[in-house]
Amino acid sequence: MTAKIFRSTFLVGILSFLVCAAMFMGVLYGYFENRVYSELKSEAGYVAQGVEDAGKNYFRGLKSDNRLTWVAADGTVLYDSVGDAASMENHAQRQEIREALTTGSGKSSHYSTVYLEKTLYYAVKLTDGTVLRVACTQNSVAAIILGMVSPMCWILVLVLILSALLASRLAKRITGPINRLDLDDPKLDDSLKELEPLVMKLREQNATIRSQMEELGKKQREFTTITENMSEGFILIDSGANTLSYNSSALRILDSAPEDGGGSVLRLNRSPEFRRAVDSALSGEHGEALLTDEEHCYQLMANPVTADGQVTGAVLVIMDVTEKERRDALRREFTANVSHELKTPLTSISGFAELLKNGLVAPDKQREFAGDIYDESQRLISLVEDIIKLSKLDEGAFPPEMAPVELYALSKEVMDRLEPAAKKRNISMELTGECTTVNGVRQILDEMIYNLIDNAIKYNKDGGAVTVSVKQEGAGVRWTVSDTGIGIPYASQDRVFERFYRVDKSHSREIGGTGLGLSIVKHGARYHGARTELSSTPGEGTSVSIVF
Repeated sequence: MTAKIFRSTFLVGILSFLVCAAMFMGVLYGYFENRVYSELKSEAGYVAQGVEDAGKNYFRGLKSDNRLTWVAADGTVLYDSVGDAASMENHAQRQEIREALTTGSGKSSHYSTVYLEKTLYYAVKLTDGTVLRVACTQNSVAAIILGMVSPMCWILVLVLILSALLASRLAKRITGPINRLDLDDPKLDDSLKELEPLVMKLREQNATIRSQMEELGKKQREFTTITENMSEGFILIDSGANTLSYNSSALRILDSAPEDGGGSVLRLNRSPEFRRAVDSALSGEHGEALLTDEEHCYQLMANPVTADGQVTGAVLVIMDVTEKERRDALRREFTANVSHELKTPLTSISGFAELLKNGLVAPDKQREFAGDIYDESQRLISLVEDIIKLSKLDEGAFPPEMAPVELYALSKEVMDRLEPAAKKRNISMELTGECTTVNGVRQILDEMIYNLIDNAIKYNKDGGAVTVSVKQEGAGVRWTVSDTGIGIPYASQDRVFERFYRVDKSHSREIGGTGLGLSIVKHGARYHGARTELSSTPGEGTSVSIVF
């Protein structure tokens, strides 16, 4: 504050000094200029009278501190007290000469930027039509200012010293009462009534803060009441994974003691799934984990808390999903039961196809027809067995044996089996890429590839195209099937891998299928440590990739 007061005082002093100096010099300079013109007029008057009486001879022996010039009516210089009249230029266009010839007298001035001087001219017209001019040179305002630089500097130093003393004194008088104020209970100092608005503002601010603190405490109590009555676990952590708040349900679910609630949230649960979900949330992404024990299954959802684009913490919500997992288990059991029920009629179809193969239909078609039915029946039986294996795999009943599988050749085999279905709709199929080998279960991989290519044909347009690509990608393998079909709506793309989910149930009934194809693909990929990627544009086509 002292610096601001000093600057303000100093600027006011300098400004006042400059304004006063400018006004004083302006008035003084104007006064002296008028005095000079008056003297030039007087001198021009008596010199003109002498020239009227004696002519040019009057100038002989005449002494004057000013310059005298006698000019003829046509501007020719007849006499000059300083220079040679004969060598001077014509003065007819000089302002003072023109005014004198016109009105009887005239005056003008000329400023020299080189010498910082100003020359004043006064001219009077004689009775014979000639003009007598008197000139005087004086210092200009700039020259006067230059001459006053030294005293002005001393005045400036004096203003600087006085400003510093005044600023220091004023700052102490102003800041003293302010520093003595009690911010919790501000009272007005009678010595400075000017502080009354500040004191009133402080009182209003204190009242507002007290009101806000009471409201905050009320909301905190409401928040605690709500979270403590939640069946779900609730944990709030900071960016360093330290626990800020939690409810009793979180401790109960995680089987932790109250003393574990302080410090790192990992003290509540040290499982890798819990740690990964917390790390994901603190990195700015949604994290989920499934926490299980002997009797219950809990779903952990971790969401980041951001402020100004920075992650400042995370909110962890733990929900009991035991019932949901049991329903999923029942649905998986239903899938296994359906698979078993399908196996019996398919075995019967295989038996009838075998009879047809032996020649019980028209001789020209029976072998081809029966052979196709028999081969397809055997494939369906194999697929049903694969579904059963997947169901067992999902339940962890047994681990299938892994072996090297050449994906390019397997894709070619599957495409050959589906070639008749593609030809019926005039759909072209193309296999590109290179021979690549992955470690997996051939039956499961066959089922995955078959389902994806089969879907690409079923949901394609007549005359469309299906492209299968197998290529090496870094240290892994990418298998991709792309079609030019109807595509998948954006709202359904995240759900098509769910069991029994159908985008268009009526259309799916016409095409056929159980709604398990993409779910088998997803679980098969998960078993092989691969991931599935889907990209689809409605009306343009779909591309599904399995990245091993």
